[in-house]
Amino acid sequence: MSKNYLLLLTLCFFCSANSQTINIPDANFKAKLLEADVLNEIAQDKNQNNIKIDANGDGEIQLSEALNVYYLTVKESSISSVVGIKNFDNLIEFKCGQNNITSIDVSNMNNLLYLECYINQIVNLNLSGTSNLYELNCQENLLTTLNLSSVSKLTSLNCSVNQLTDLDVTVLPDLFSLFCGWNQLTELNLSNQNPTTFNALSCSKNNLSNLDIVRFNNLHTLHCSENPLTNLEISAYSTLGSLAYSETKISNFDVTKFPNLIYLSCSQTETTSLDLTGLVKLKILDCVQNKLTNLDVSTSINLESLSCTYNSLTNLDVTKLSKLGYLQIGNNQLESIDLKNLINLKDITIFDTALKDIDLSHSVSLEKVYISSNPLLESISIKNGSMEKEIQIAQNPKLKYVCTDEEQITKIENILRENGINDCNVNSYCSFTSGGDSFTIQGKNKNDADHNGCDVSDTPASFLKFKIDDGTKAGNFITNETGLYAIKVPAGSYTISPVFENSNYFTISPSSLQVEFPTTTSPFIQDFCLVPQGIRNDLEIITLPLEPARPGFIAKYKIVYKNKGNKTQSGTVNLSFNGAALKIISATEAISSQTQSNISWNFSNLKPFETREILLYLDVNSPIETPAINNGDILKYVATVISAETDEKPIDNTFELNQTVVGSYDPNDKTCLEGDVIKPELIGEYVHYMIRFENTGTYAAQNIVVKDMVDLSKFDISTLIPTSSSHSFVTKISEGNKVEFVFENISLPFDDAHNDGYVAFKIKTLPTLKVGDSFTNEANIYFDYNFPILTNKPTSTFKTLGTQDFSFSNYFNVYPNAVYDILNITAKNTIDIISMSVYNVLGQLEISVPNGKNTSTIDVSSLTTGNYILKVKTDKGISGVKFIKK
Repeated sequence: MSKNYLLLLTLCFFCSANSQTINIPDANFKAKLLEADVLNEIAQDKNQNNIKIDANGDGEIQLSEALNVYYLTVKESSISSVVGIKNFDNLIEFKCGQNNITSIDVSNMNNLLYLECYINQIVNLNLSGTSNLYELNCQENLLTTLNLSSVSKLTSLNCSVNQLTDLDVTVLPDLFSLFCGWNQLTELNLSNQNPTTFNALSCSKNNLSNLDIVRFNNLHTLHCSENPLTNLEISAYSTLGSLAYSETKISNFDVTKFPNLIYLSCSQTETTSLDLTGLVKLKILDCVQNKLTNLDVSTSINLESLSCTYNSLTNLDVTKLSKLGYLQIGNNQLESIDLKNLINLKDITIFDTALKDIDLSHSVSLEKVYISSNPLLESISIKNGSMEKEIQIAQNPKLKYVCTDEEQITKIENILRENGINDCNVNSYCSFTSGGDSFTIQGKNKNDADHNGCDVSDTPASFLKFKIDDGTKAGNFITNETGLYAIKVPAGSYTISPVFENSNYFTISPSSLQVEFPTTTSPFIQDFCLVPQGIRNDLEIITLPLEPARPGFIAKYKIVYKNKGNKTQSGTVNLSFNGAALKIISATEAISSQTQSNISWNFSNLKPFETREILLYLDVNSPIETPAINNGDILKYVATVISAETDEKPIDNTFELNQTVVGSYDPNDKTCLEGDVIKPELIGEYVHYMIRFENTGTYAAQNIVVKDMVDLSKFDISTLIPTSSSHSFVTKISEGNKVEFVFENISLPFDDAHNDGYVAFKIKTLPTLKVGDSFTNEANIYFDYNFPILTNKPTSTFKTLGTQDFSFSNYFNVYPNAVYDILNITAKNTIDIISMSVYNVLGQLEISVPNGKNTSTIDVSSLTTGNYILKVKTDKGISGVKFIKK
């Protein structure tokens, strides 16, 4: 009977012990334990399944519940104490890093294999009796001593960043890796470590003057930087993959015997020579602040990070480092560096060099750029399609040009301005494709005049417009005069559609195309074949003033006529002008007939899309000739093109140029060819502009871009069509109203005889404009990397001919009317005359009196009999009166 009572008493004691509540004084530690659940990874059982520690839900942890825990993670939980942990006797792995713990006692926890307690404030770590521990990470604490005598089975120890002055690892014969850097060790005895299995040692930032490691022939990692070491005896370890001996006294160390090196750090060692031959696997090289004058990295083709600042390098070839992602090359004597193959570069730092140009246009993955204190630096290109997260450009006193992606222009301008750089030009015109990888759609456009399919005998279809739509935004590209096109786009899906000025003249095959890059091979080649529909006769003509008209000088003009229809035509070009004020000097085409005020040229077989030109030279009267021509006078030219056929759009068979005479002029200007005053019938019709440019520099201009921001409240940008140019170009229309005329590889000379160019275009005004409305337009001209030249802003007004600013009869008397020879003008009220002009009924200038202030008579005897208009310009505006010449 007594035996039964004893058995019952024993069972009750056991149940009481297992139901005992564990004292856990740290509230944050207890809260973390109670937080454990199957849905998180705080606690796990022996099969590493997530478990709820507080199985009975009473808000306490019983001993029986603690014994179910084999893996415990309580990191980053603001825990100051882990008292109570010893009740988790079955614990295999305990992770309590990144807390505020000052002491840990895991003594006699024989099942514990892994302890991770890094980044705390531990001053005491009791490992007594924890005999099976094989991995310990206690780095970044406040330990001054570490007793390892009870953990002889330890294979991995990380006690870096503590305050240890002594570390006895002779008691750890099975140690594979030792990380003990950033302590105060003066010696390190590794004599008891297995030379075959010990493979990693990191002991940087101590006071070690000697390191005996020669017997470890399987060492993979050796970091011993920032120690007073003078030499390093290492066997030819074929396994060594990571080596760091920076800030030691080890100079010119031979690393070629380590062919498997992946990481090498040898900064601040006064190294003058570094041979990397055979280090093909090297990924990270840090050789900062040495005395290197040469660094050959050509064989280290797998480099991903290279830091070589503060040396004396005059040359650095990185062209074979296509995997490089991080590059620091500051404080060297580099005068040039080729970065075009660094397509994976993400982070670059360049400072204190002799570089003049930095080209990062091929670094499509770039995220961070730091370019500072380069005294000779003139240009930077970061047009690469990558929207860099961090950019710093400062203290580069000679910097004049930064080329970047269109989307980053404002950002770069702000960065430069914030750093006091106000005279640096920023644009995207260093190349004419989008930054980053680009793909090409190309082909040729032809007119199938004989309806047998487009072939080599068919003529090119010039200046064909394409709409390019990526589903989000759309733009236009207008080809050049050759009919060939090449459209460059970034990766994406595109619909390309031809657009005609007159859509009923032709059909086109294909009518559109869809292409997706990079799925589609680039270049994608697609020709377009235009087929005439019906008979469409449509000729067009314009007159361009290639040089300004100046009194007493020869003026140069280009007459441009084009067949916009779909049938070949023959006919006549005619130009009328003031023959009394202008004398014909020469023309490039044979004149068919001429009078003093009229010239005609016959033409034949003008094919569809074909454009022909006539250069004409006229001598402008001087102020002392009769009639005198002075600054401010208007020279009027009327050009016509006609054929025997009825024209579809006769409005552009006649072109009227109104040219203002000047004494001096800006060679980079913009002109509305219709003049300052435009007839109301041109509302909603085409007006014509000409932009001239001149290279006044000392070198040939490789590329020129003329950028025109069109006022959409006055113009219909969809109607813009180039009409003529001095050199081959293409037209791009984007962002709604931005027009760019791109003269790529123009190589415009700088000598005065050949340094001029121009582009001309037409565009329709909005039909909603009315008489009295004015419109202005200006352009920016970019010569290579220089600041843009802003042209003048010509203003034109729709105004009825003869419209008066004041009543002529209230201020002037004109007599006799009709008149034979002398027309008298007298003032009735106070008014200042500026100039006077006589026009015929066609609006052609016949007589000009530029200095009319002291003039009261005009000799009209040379005029033929008929009706004329006297126009007077005064301080009150312009007015006029009709008179009859007998």
